[in-house]
Amino acid sequence: MKKMLWWIIGIILAIWLIGFILDIAGGLIHLLLIVAGIVFVFQLITGKRKL
Repeated sequence: MKKMLWWIIGIILAIWLIGFILDIAGGLIHLLLIVAGIVFVFQLITGKRKL
């Protein structure tokens, strides 16, 4: 599950960069990027830490 979320975050970042350069995908990709960022921060905060 965790690896899949990283793949999704990577894909969204790639699409965002392409959209930023070529002006495609409009505001939807920015919303998805914000969601991906929230998931990333949530995983950093609540992630399991090895002792």
